[in-house]
Amino acid sequence: MEAAATATGHGGGAVAAGHPDTAGAAAEILADGGTAFDAIVAALGASFAVEPALSSPGGGGFLLAHPVDAAPLVLDFFAQTPGRSAPDPPNPGATLDFHPVLADFGTTTQEFHVGRAAAAVPGMIPGLCAIQRRWGRLPLARLLEPGIRLARQGRPLAPLQAHIMRVIGPIMTLTAEAHACLGDPSDRTRTRPAGTPLPLPLLADCLEALGREGEALFRDGPAARAMADLTADGGLITIEDIRRYQVHERRPLARRFHGARVLTNPPPSSGGALIAYGLALLEGAAGAPAPETLVRVMHQTGLARDAAGLAEGVDDDRAARLLSAAGVAEGRAALAGGARALKTGGTTHVSVIDAAGNAAACTVSNGEGCGHMVPGCGFMLNNMLGEEDLNPAGFFRWRPDTRVSSMMAPTLAECPDGTVIALGSGGSNRIRTALLQVLGPVLAQGSPLAEAVAAPRLHMERGHLDIEGGWEAAVVAALRLAFPDSRAWPERSMFYGGVHAVARHAPTGAVEAVGDSRRGGAALVVPVA
Repeated sequence: MEAAATATGHGGGAVAAGHPDTAGAAAEILADGGTAFDAIVAALGASFAVEPALSSPGGGGFLLAHPVDAAPLVLDFFAQTPGRSAPDPPNPGATLDFHPVLADFGTTTQEFHVGRAAAAVPGMIPGLCAIQRRWGRLPLARLLEPGIRLARQGRPLAPLQAHIMRVIGPIMTLTAEAHACLGDPSDRTRTRPAGTPLPLPLLADCLEALGREGEALFRDGPAARAMADLTADGGLITIEDIRRYQVHERRPLARRFHGARVLTNPPPSSGGALIAYGLALLEGAAGAPAPETLVRVMHQTGLARDAAGLAEGVDDDRAARLLSAAGVAEGRAALAGGARALKTGGTTHVSVIDAAGNAAACTVSNGEGCGHMVPGCGFMLNNMLGEEDLNPAGFFRWRPDTRVSSMMAPTLAECPDGTVIALGSGGSNRIRTALLQVLGPVLAQGSPLAEAVAAPRLHMERGHLDIEGGWEAAVVAALRLAFPDSRAWPERSMFYGGVHAVARHAPTGAVEAVGDSRRGGAALVVPVA
């Protein structure tokens, strides 16, 4: 088993993220007296510079906040559909910049849709500003300093980022502007190799301006107009959409599991509801579930998602029915009866806990990116309207001015002894199964957090089972016999998500950070000043 990145300490704060510089930015702010929420803003600003294939000012996300002096709260700053009506689905490419590209995974390829019309209204910067206004202690300009510094100096491109860029190379090099920022300077057809510097001076300028001007830069200012101008030719976003965008505050979805209170992302996104449903099914299992039982739970959550139409978004009534006693009993009965998609998932996650006990879990995404850089700003817009997973009814069948559904599920667990765990994962449809496979052992069996994160994983999707490398041969053989439509991977892979988690252990006051090595995990603790 490949060890996760871990760090422990007493008192102070802890950070887990998908890149050492992302984690370092958060730790710098904690050391400067910032809150966990200040640290989240700094980490995301840094991620724009060092994780550009996963995180961008042109994307969006969710924060699950657990302040010590207030009730937990979710800030939803995910992407919004444009305000104008969707075009006629049969032939959107006739008038819009919307077209397929192939991503090359080596053993297979997958089609993604990109172009200006693939971009939904981004919420990333309104979200960051809302976090800072509500819970921040330090000025926004200070929180953006690490990201500005990283973008200005050009950090060596991490191997994980280089791999993702290579897989989605046709998107990263779709336009001359994108290639100039993200491509190999010596080869117009290739993305930037690992280890080569990635300076993003326009992004640094944009973040500096954001620190001076605040959110107005992305509402009515030059950045907002640049996004609207980009999508005016063949796209759908207007300046009115950008001005109208609102960050939503929501109560977390709560579920009891083995005495712990688990909080996660509520409707209209579906990821949290499916995690809560999976935990409810696992609650009925005696002891540690066998791998085959775990697969059946995953399969049942997928069936529930499809039967209830959760992939298209979920309202409170749908979630309540799914998680009701009758809904859970029906799922457990289906488990007793037995049951017989590659993509990278352009998502990253940061978890932070500070010395005061504030905890934050934040998951963000830019999809794969639409292939177009925002002029003069140094970042790529999202392609949420071109994501098949987010548009299960088909492209351009969305309702105007509504939140795009998401599988992202930042999660917190309040344990009976007072321990608090904040965690989350990237990985699209694998987010729910990755988090189930960490929460289950930790909360039900008392497994160490680092051990649960590092353990090999499984993923069941529409009848097909993926088995990560690291399982004993006998377990793999039994799973393949029970589920013939399966693939045994020879290695660990980012396909199975990347769970980055932090914890404050109440009995001892110790803090812990665990970064998942599948997705560049980094873990840091910050001593009490």
